Amino acid sequence: MKRLGRASVSASGLAGLIVLWQLVNEIHLANPVLLPPPSTAFRAAWAIIASGEVLAPLGQSLWLLAAGYTIAAALGIGLGLLMGCSRAVYGLFEPLVELLRPIPKPALVPPLFLFLGIGTTTMVTIVAIGCFFPVLINTVQGVHGIDPVLLDTARTFRCPRRRTLIEVILPAALPMILTGMRVSLALGLIMVVLAEMLAGSGGVGFLILDMQRSFDIVAMFAWLLILALLGLVLSLAFDFLDSRAVPWRAQ
Repeated sequence: MKRLGRASVSASGLAGLIVLWQLVNEIHLANPVLLPPPSTAFRAAWAIIASGEVLAPLGQSLWLLAAGYTIAAALGIGLGLLMGCSRAVYGLFEPLVELLRPIPKPALVPPLFLFLGIGTTTMVTIVAIGCFFPVLINTVQGVHGIDPVLLDTARTFRCPRRRTLIEVILPAALPMILTGMRVSLALGLIMVVLAEMLAGSGGVGFLILDMQRSFDIVAMFAWLLILALLGLVLSLAFDFLDSRAVPWRAQ
């Protein structure tokens, strides 16, 4: 019942936004050429989905997201565990992380173009950089926030370091790690769109920019709706996996 109530509130907010969008068109507060009514945009989005035109661009964007996100998660969790467990490693990397973390990731795109050129490698790197730091920071904080009693118990039973890491530290830090991965998933989708707009020849981001350049506003909003739907599906899928990975987390 609690989940149903939250879903009802969320649906009400979404419905209110759509009604407001329609109202803006009805009372002519916006130029319908530049801001088509939601009914028109939804019909165009459905036509794209029903025709199958969505599959190739969506598949390309999802592949790019999966590649960059997987690299970022693996590196972020691995380095985060090392920094959280070792003071020497933390002291070595912490200044570098704090130096690079505040830099807006789109500002790194021009140097990446110089070193990697324009292509798939650059786009995957852009996504990976955008996703890396939230996973890293949350992993470090998750390890540092572990109850010392757990570690003392592992030492009492003389658990090897590897077993302590896998069976004690990692499960205890997992809620924080998943929180960082959730943030990174949203950032990853943003970086995918940015990468496709700047260096892509396909994908949802490229199509949105291409429709804007050709002044096909209805199609542009249709692809924006498809992108929003993609973000919603990814968020719901992550929530499902999160609830299975850490069932003890308070709902």
